[in-house]
Amino acid sequence: MNDSNLAYIAGLFDGEGSVYFKQTKQIRHNRKGKPTHNVLVIRMEIAMTDEHVVRWVHDVLGVGAVGPRKVRPGRKKQWRWRCSHRDAYFVAIALYEHSRIKTNKLQQIIDHYTKKDGKKVFNGKVVNLEQYKEAMSLE
Repeated sequence: MNDSNLAYIAGLFDGEGSVYFKQTKQIRHNRKGKPTHNVLVIRMEIAMTDEHVVRWVHDVLGVGAVGPRKVRPGRKKQWRWRCSHRDAYFVAIALYEHSRIKTNKLQQIIDHYTKKDGKKVFNGKVVNLEQYKEAMSLE
């Protein structure tokens, strides 16, 4: 990942991307009585009609998933890159310095993973995306 690729992806994300950061209740269908519990859903995505660009974003970032997006009949087919939770955290770190529009949402993701009860997660160290991918491949 070079700086110019990250800057380009940050521009795409500012224009075509979205961040979903919400506390919600989910039903646990596999549990007796189907209890609900609170979960925090963190998701980043870029959706557009150019499949090649969406796949390039996935290749450069190395995280997330690419697939078609449901659209109404008569509309042009859309493609979506999406990542969530810890992957979203590392993408947020990578894009933050280049972002102009969605900096508040990216900061919200970064703060969630770096501050917990006033203490730093990861012992105060910010892990870069390459180190994260390396650690994930060792497991």
